Amino acid sequence: MNFNNVRVPNVPSGGAASTLIKVGILGGLGIYGIANSLYNVDGGHRAIVFNRIYGIKDKVYPEGTHFIIPWFERPVIYDVRARPHLVESTSGSRDLQMVKIGLRVLTRPVPNELPTIYRTLGENYNERVLPSIIHETLKAVVAQYNASQLITQREAVSREIRKILTDRAANFNIALDDVSITSLTFGREFTAAIEAKQVAAQEAERAKFVVEKAEQDKKSAIIRAQGEAKSAQLIGQAIANNPAFITLRRIEASREIAHTISNSGNKVFLSSDDLLLNLQQLMSDNALAKK
Repeated sequence: MNFNNVRVPNVPSGGAASTLIKVGILGGLGIYGIANSLYNVDGGHRAIVFNRIYGIKDKVYPEGTHFIIPWFERPVIYDVRARPHLVESTSGSRDLQMVKIGLRVLTRPVPNELPTIYRTLGENYNERVLPSIIHETLKAVVAQYNASQLITQREAVSREIRKILTDRAANFNIALDDVSITSLTFGREFTAAIEAKQVAAQEAERAKFVVEKAEQDKKSAIIRAQGEAKSAQLIGQAIANNPAFITLRRIEASREIAHTISNSGNKVFLSSDDLLLNLQQLMSDNALAKK
């Protein structure tokens, strides 16, 4: 077999291969640098930059796209929007009643103090600070009020808690936008005492109503008796002045009896005596009265 006419491909020399490797490395580093030299800060967030040589920079970066040096720097992004935190604490009131109070707090970091927050508290600043200062504040404020005052003066208690918490959180560069009491739960003994007090108050109101009703009934009976006595007096005077008054009353009574019987479905026959008429007797009485 003749190999004289076979062509052998050209193989690059050692210098050309090393050049290709260098180009590939530089290209990879360039792609890595471009991909890691830009970062975005979303809305409602702020960023600080950690440098491997200088540490945390004092500048706070706003929303948008920013440039960093790859590997030497890395961004630390904080959410600066207000976030709710629900905390429950069991405290003793001034009259030694156990009170379980629930508090809702809206907090956010102070944007310009983010470098200080990162140096002193780190990224999970809420978990490190808020539980301790909230529990301490609640215990201090609740101890100043009786259990009943916590109910009747709830707004004042909430204002005092907010004032103390705001001052305490400001020491850690944390802003409080709102503080509100969500629940108040008392011990079984105090709850039973409140229910018993309400029942006693209702019984007292019922007894007061019974007494007032009795007074009104007494006044009504007196007025009714006075009216009947006055009526009897007037009737006696009328009979004494005019004997025919009795005759008039008999006629009125007989008329009512006759009207009632006539409306009845039964047939009834009554004598004049039963109808209280007895005209003959009336005539004789009138004659005697005239003599």
